[in-house]
Amino acid sequence: MADADSCVTIHMAASLDGFIARKDGSVDWLETSDEFEDGETLSPEHVEAFLTTIDCYVMGSRTYETALDFEAKGFGWSYGDKPTIVLTSRDLPKARDSVEFYSGDLRALVNERLRPTFRSIWVVGGGAVSGECLRLGLADEVRYSIMPVVIGDGISFFEGLDKDVELHLLEVKAYKSGMLALRHQVRDGAR
Repeated sequence: MADADSCVTIHMAASLDGFIARKDGSVDWLETSDEFEDGETLSPEHVEAFLTTIDCYVMGSRTYETALDFEAKGFGWSYGDKPTIVLTSRDLPKARDSVEFYSGDLRALVNERLRPTFRSIWVVGGGAVSGECLRLGLADEVRYSIMPVVIGDGISFFEGLDKDVELHLLEVKAYKSGMLALRHQVRDGAR
């Protein structure tokens, strides 16, 4: 049974045209040189304080491999020591004790294991995982960090949807970097 106090959030940074990565999985376009004078400052302290509100992460195997690549390049591990569930049937290196690999039923994972245990559950990639969470009615909200770039082709934010999912806009923020952050609630009929 799902815990009413828990919240499953799908979050992704994507291009304006809705791609989370290039077809080859690269995300070199995430760093932009745009400046929006009227935007809010996204300080490292603000980001760090916000990350403490997240209890666990769920991601697909390609997102996990991208995170490992970022760490190998010296950018660090973005998920701290929070439990991180990687959805995969592949044999991948376990980078830290907080990482768990899972290949079972996504609905059971979220509703029977994660919701009773964690208050703030973040699904952070990729497109197939995000689409499946919406298709199965598992998500409570969607956060879309729109980067100021159009890349033309790539991996879609949501893959595999077979129906419309109605959302309700809760928040819009613009940042000095040119990034626009949208926060939507998934309407009750879609969950």
